[in-house]
Amino acid sequence: MRAGDAVRGALALLRRHAGRVYALSLAVTLVNTVPDVLRQLLVHDDPSVAHALLVDVVGFGTGLLAQLWLTGALTGLPDDGRLRPRGALGRGTATALRAVRASPAAVLAGVVLGGAVSACLTLPASIAALGLDGVLGPLGAPSAAAFTVATVSDVVASWVTLPFLAVVLVLTAGSARRFAGKGGS
Repeated sequence: MRAGDAVRGALALLRRHAGRVYALSLAVTLVNTVPDVLRQLLVHDDPSVAHALLVDVVGFGTGLLAQLWLTGALTGLPDDGRLRPRGALGRGTATALRAVRASPAAVLAGVVLGGAVSACLTLPASIAALGLDGVLGPLGAPSAAAFTVATVSDVVASWVTLPFLAVVLVLTAGSARRFAGKGGS
């Protein structure tokens, strides 16, 4: 699948199923926010760059799990529009791997476009609340209000962008499966 086709197809599916997809995405995002906030609180007043990097690695890991779970839950979207939460993590992992093998360019387009939208949603609020140093370096000890603003902007960005990449992965993996089923390699 070409990257442009995956992006256009994902946007069309998201428009068609927006209510249920974004409701599920909000639930996944809120569940992921608990470890996200806890990991930040562990180093709230810690100036160590090493600890800040460790917190980012943990955050990447929990975000990846959320992304894979949502991907697996959305695998039925192109075919019958159903959400499939049971077994979603395993299915999402297999879907993501199949998509990367089928079209790295389509997956990269999904990651880059989702990341760009996420940055547009979260960076202005986070920079305004925490300052540029607080966004780029160790968190330090921001006020509760600044921390809340940054956290809410992260939640909004995740809620909006997780479904986009999930559907790009589903469509890309699905096109590879359909091609293989028609005698292709």
